[in-house]
Amino acid sequence: MTTVRVATYNIHKGVQGVGPLKRLEIHNLVRAVAALQADVVCLQEVRAFHRRLQRRFGHWPAGDQAQFLAPPGYHAVYRTNAVTRHGEHGNALLSRFPVLAQAHQDVSDHRFEQRGLLHVSLAVPGGAGEAGCPPVRALHVIVVHLGLIHASRERQVQALGRFIDQSVPAGAPLVVAGDFNDWSERLHEPMAALGLHTAPQSRVPTYPSRWPLLPLDRIYARGVAVRALSVPHGGGWGRWSDHLPLVAELALP
Repeated sequence: MTTVRVATYNIHKGVQGVGPLKRLEIHNLVRAVAALQADVVCLQEVRAFHRRLQRRFGHWPAGDQAQFLAPPGYHAVYRTNAVTRHGEHGNALLSRFPVLAQAHQDVSDHRFEQRGLLHVSLAVPGGAGEAGCPPVRALHVIVVHLGLIHASRERQVQALGRFIDQSVPAGAPLVVAGDFNDWSERLHEPMAALGLHTAPQSRVPTYPSRWPLLPLDRIYARGVAVRALSVPHGGGWGRWSDHLPLVAELALP
């Protein structure tokens, strides 16, 4: 078995609070991501840029937030989901494993919500290698951020299924992680129909971060065993984003 630690975290664009109380948390999130000690970190609501907030906060980081958050030695992949008046934001993936390929699929269900899938293929040690080469296998990871309306989420899961059929080889290890916005937990069944399952103790509340009640963030897998799910508590986790990160220990056979 090869063990891989995967985390998913909605970072709320690196900013918390409203109006004059708005504060920049992206620098704290650098430490938060490192503290997860995950091999793969799936991020949602990641800024590529935001012109107005850059003017407001003098210590706004240069470049996109994915690159800024990546621990030393990690690879960062970002793709935009939403284009707004002042900037862009989307999904990102940080990985200690080399990136083999990446793709993006728009799954927006209506004009009021721009949503997308980020697909990244990673070279994970532990497969069958050629002579003289380290053994590796491809692990496919899809980062999602689904809509606020249940009917939209159902259609987006159907779109996810079509994307998997077209883009992920049958039998290849696959992880789908992100913010599912599924507070009623009604997506387990349609995800299972795609062969995607989570840990038996799947109800791990992540939202709101100060008093977590709802399991909005999920990690599903196919061809991979989800051994355990956990969330960090205490410290500044309740301040740095409106979500807590969800962490899974995965076993690749």
